[in-house]
Amino acid sequence: MDTLSTKLNAEELNLIEKPTLNLPKVAYFCMEYGLHEDFRIYSGGLGILAGDLLKAAKDKDYPLVAVGILWRQGYTNQVIDEEGRVCDCYPEYRYDFLKDTGVTVKVRIRGRQVKCKVWLCDKFGNVPLYLLDTNLPDNPDMLTTGQLYGWFSEERIAQEIVLGVGGVRALKKLGIEPDVYHFNEGHAVFAGIELLREKMDDGITFEQACDEVREKIVFTTHTPVKEGNEAHEHDLLYFMGANNGLTHGQMLKLGGDPFNMTVAGLRLSKKANAVAKLHGVTARNMWKDVTNASEIIDITNGVHNGSWQDERIIRTYREEEDLWLAHMEAKREMIDEVYARNGIRLKETVLTIGFARRAALYKRSDLIFKNIDAIEPLLKGGVFQIIFSGKAHPNDIKGKEIVSTLYEMSRCYPESVLFIQNYDMKIGRVLTRGCDVWLNNPIRPMEASGTSGMKAAMNGVLNLSVLDGWWPEGCVHGVNGWQIGNGYEGENCDQIDSDSLYDTLFKEVIPTFYDNKPKWVEMMRASIEMSQFKFSAARMLEDYHNFMYT
Repeated sequence: MDTLSTKLNAEELNLIEKPTLNLPKVAYFCMEYGLHEDFRIYSGGLGILAGDLLKAAKDKDYPLVAVGILWRQGYTNQVIDEEGRVCDCYPEYRYDFLKDTGVTVKVRIRGRQVKCKVWLCDKFGNVPLYLLDTNLPDNPDMLTTGQLYGWFSEERIAQEIVLGVGGVRALKKLGIEPDVYHFNEGHAVFAGIELLREKMDDGITFEQACDEVREKIVFTTHTPVKEGNEAHEHDLLYFMGANNGLTHGQMLKLGGDPFNMTVAGLRLSKKANAVAKLHGVTARNMWKDVTNASEIIDITNGVHNGSWQDERIIRTYREEEDLWLAHMEAKREMIDEVYARNGIRLKETVLTIGFARRAALYKRSDLIFKNIDAIEPLLKGGVFQIIFSGKAHPNDIKGKEIVSTLYEMSRCYPESVLFIQNYDMKIGRVLTRGCDVWLNNPIRPMEASGTSGMKAAMNGVLNLSVLDGWWPEGCVHGVNGWQIGNGYEGENCDQIDSDSLYDTLFKEVIPTFYDNKPKWVEMMRASIEMSQFKFSAARMLEDYHNFMYT
C-alpha cells in the first residue's frame, strides 16, 4: 500500500506555499475514502474527493485528522453474467497495514451498546485516518460496518451513528481536540448531535449548546436534487437511538419533519459550501427556505495531481516537448489494460472516447446512442471507439438497467464499443490518461461538480461535456475542449443535448482529431494549463482554509 502516499508534482508544490502560521486542527468526517483501488472503503466520487483532500493535506503539511469507517465488505464487486444481468458480491477484506490503536468506544444502537474498534491508517504522515469497526465477536451488530451504503434505512442510520457519535468519542479518547469539524455530506450529522449532547451534559441549554457547537462545524453539501438528500422519520431515529438524548422538539428544530440530514447540517454549521459555482446557485435556491441555516458559499472541487496526472504528460508539457508522443504512450497502456480485461484490442490510431462514472439515470450514459441511425455508420466504419465503465448502486434497479444497456451495446458493436466491468480507481486512472476525449452529458443542473473530467483535463484528454458541474468554470469552447449545448434546462433536454452532441462530435471533434493534429495538441496544452492548478485538490484545500476553517 505504499502507493497510497503519492505526492504532488514539484511544480505544484512550488505554486502552493506550506503554512507558516498556526492553522486550525481540522477533523474531517466522511462515510468513504478513495485512497487506492486495493483499499476498498469507497464507492465513487465522494470518497475519491475525500481521499484527494487527505493527500493534499499531507503534501501541504496541514493539520488534519480524518474519521471514517472500516468497511469489511467494501462497496460492491459488480459483474455482468452471460445473459447481461448485473450481479453484486461482497467478499470480506483484510488490511494488514492498518494499526490497532488499542482504543474502543461504545455507541447505543436500537437500545443496545455496540463496540467500535478504532484502527489507524498512517500512510499520510501528518494526516492520520481513523476508521471505526464493529466487526467484534461480542457485538450484537457485527455487520453494521459490513457493506458501504448497503441495506436500507435502519442500517444506514446505524452506520451514521457509528461514524458521527463513534467518531467524536474516538477522537476524545485518542486525546485529539479539533478546532473545526468538517462534515462532508449529511452522513456525519450525528457527530453534531453528539457535540450538542456533550455541551448540554455540562449544564447549558439546547440553544446555548447550538450556538457554541455551530462555531466549530463546517458542512459540505453535494446532492443538487432535494429528494436525493437523506431524510428519516423521527420515530425511526428514536428507535435507533440517533436522537442521542435530544427531545422531539429539539430534533425538529435541527432537521425538520421528516428529519433531513442536509437541513440539520446547514443548521449545525457556521458555514457551508457547494462544490462548484453552478452548484452554489442550485444549492442556495434549494435551501433558501431553511431558517437558521449557515451561508452556502462556492468551493469548487479539485483532484490530487500526484494521483491522477501522468508523470510523462506533465513532464512533456513543462519541457515543451512532443505532447502527442507522451499521450500515445498512455493510450497504448490503456489499450493493453482493456485487452487484458475484455480480450479486445482497440486501435491506437482511432479517436477514443471515454465515459466512466456511476450508473445513474441523470448522467445519461447512453445519450450518444439516442439516434442510433446517425451514430451506427461511424461505429461500424471505425471512425471512433468508445469505452464505458461504471457501477450502479446495488439497490438501484434503473441504474443496473443502464449498465445492462451499455453492455448490450458492446455486444452489438464489439470492435468499437466496450464496457469494462467492476469500475474502480485503477480503471478511472487508466482511462483519464489514455482516452482522447472525455464525454460527460448529465441533465443540467444535476451534476454537483464531477471530478473525472478534471483528471482527464490534467492529462490533455479533451472534455466534451454539457455545461454542468465544474465545466462552465473551465470550458473555452474549441480552445481547451468543447461544450455540449448552451446550458439549456427544461423539457426535451435529451433531444436538444443529443442533437448538440452529434453536431459537435461530427463537425468539430472528429475533423480536428483526424485533419488538424497541431490544433488538437494545442488544445491538449490549453487543457492542462487550465486545469492543473485551478482544479487541483491543493487549491481546494487552500480555499477551505481561507474561507471555511478560519
